[in-house]
Amino acid sequence: MKDIDFSNLKAVFVNCTLKQSPAESHTRNLMDVSINIMKSEGVSVEVIRLADYNIPPGVQPDMTEEGYDKDEWPSLYEKIKAADILVIGTPIWLGERSSVASKLIERLYAMSGYQNDKGQYVYYGKAGGCIITGNEDGVKHCAMGMLYALQHLGYSIPPQADAGWIGPVGPGPSYGDTEWKGETIDPPVGYDSEFTNRNTTFMSYNLMHLAKMLKAQKGYPAYGNSREAWDDGTRWNFSNPEYR
Repeated sequence: MKDIDFSNLKAVFVNCTLKQSPAESHTRNLMDVSINIMKSEGVSVEVIRLADYNIPPGVQPDMTEEGYDKDEWPSLYEKIKAADILVIGTPIWLGERSSVASKLIERLYAMSGYQNDKGQYVYYGKAGGCIITGNEDGVKHCAMGMLYALQHLGYSIPPQADAGWIGPVGPGPSYGDTEWKGETIDPPVGYDSEFTNRNTTFMSYNLMHLAKMLKAQKGYPAYGNSREAWDDGTRWNFSNPEYR
């Protein structure tokens, strides 16, 4: 009998497909597996399709201050900041994450200088993971880059924090397709992949476990990792031989 309650958690899934709504997103199809797992556990989930918003590239918090006419990133950032879990979903193009995913990481980085109420970087105490789909190699390569970026910005990465699906190399049906060249596919492509289903399930629960633990502990202690304390110069003195 499960005795773990995840209902106080919030998760944001950012779909970095190149396609705007309402076009079908194969990446969203796989993201839905994790989304539905979290919802079944009582987690509050919001999904953002980044291509639907006017978000310039750049590494400043608000790019209208850099000459752009409009920037919807600041309002999306508030939703991400309020969440305990962030999951980035991306397709693979030329073996790499999508340009939209790279832009998301740049804009996350734009806010990384902000601090929480402990003086730590703003993403401390939050859990991050990623989901990847494609018809060419690159699942682990894309995950490697995105998970590195998330932890560098302050997110905590649990074990098995990525999941993905790739079909045969070259043109062919993509994850969730129910038809290809006039022929019906049942079950939809990828839905019967035990490897993908297992990894997506493990990723979802590991993110929830880590986020719950971090939230219960109110994040990380602010001892030895506070930007505020570092700037004040009150805790470290590297002229002391102790640090040499």
